[in-house]
Amino acid sequence: MCLVDNNTAFIKSTATSLGFDYCGIAKAEKLENDARRLESWLNKGYQGKMQYMENYFDLRIDPCKLVPGARSVITLLLNYFPSQKQPDIDEPIISKYAYGRDYHEVIKEKLKIFLAMIKENIGEIHGRGFADSAPVLEKSWAQKSGLGWVAKNGNLITKKNGSFFFIATLIVDLELNYDDAFVNDYCGSCRRCIDACPTGAILEEKIIDGSKCISYFTIELKDMLIPGEMKGKFENRLFGCDVCQDVCPWNRFSKPTHETAFTPLSQILNFTTSDWEELTEETFKIIFKDSPLKRSKFEGIRRNLEFIS
Repeated sequence: MCLVDNNTAFIKSTATSLGFDYCGIAKAEKLENDARRLESWLNKGYQGKMQYMENYFDLRIDPCKLVPGARSVITLLLNYFPSQKQPDIDEPIISKYAYGRDYHEVIKEKLKIFLAMIKENIGEIHGRGFADSAPVLEKSWAQKSGLGWVAKNGNLITKKNGSFFFIATLIVDLELNYDDAFVNDYCGSCRRCIDACPTGAILEEKIIDGSKCISYFTIELKDMLIPGEMKGKFENRLFGCDVCQDVCPWNRFSKPTHETAFTPLSQILNFTTSDWEELTEETFKIIFKDSPLKRSKFEGIRRNLEFIS
């Protein structure tokens, strides 16, 4: 095997050893088509009040601006599908991705180890790891590296295991063998996610109006008032929304995660409406100190609870 083959094999085996479920590699290059789509999406205001999505446009579409001399974009998927679910769907519902420890921290630790192992075994390279924490078009890179296709609901779907995955990215100035892009679209004529979306956030042509998504309102929106026209559409969704994934036929292939960090908190599974109402800010900070729920903060959770009551 040549050096590039050896290095590629090492990258793939290391990804597996660190617990990642999928690893794909694409050539680092400017994403011209994605740039046009992103610009159109932003111009239509689908980002709502998520102003951060308007920043660093050039960095989002060109990995060489994030890592000078970048040669390869490594995309990693980490399954978060839970082995347990909330037993009573009439109580406030939490999105499955938030059942356990904050994935940003979990993946950041893995990427730090990954880069260290690359430098130790391959040599001094330059690279950066990202887990939904920088201007990277993760789903585009996942598709370019052969891992799956971007579905009508905007999620990346793998043909074998559905869409309940976190996406991580490593950009390195290391030449590797590149996987073939995933060119097929297996959504076909299915419209289950479009028809099931409670707020009509999933539009035609794989366009998501982020400003209408329940996850946007319950997590990203920092205003203390949720627009009145959304009243009654959230049902009892307190934090995030999984409707478009739950109705997707491909997720019948989802398997429970092996990542212990994503083991559900007992409070997430068992809290009743009364438990959430009686929760104090001090207790919230203790229970959810390592949880994605801290993104909404105590005030945001209280706002969401009042809105769905």
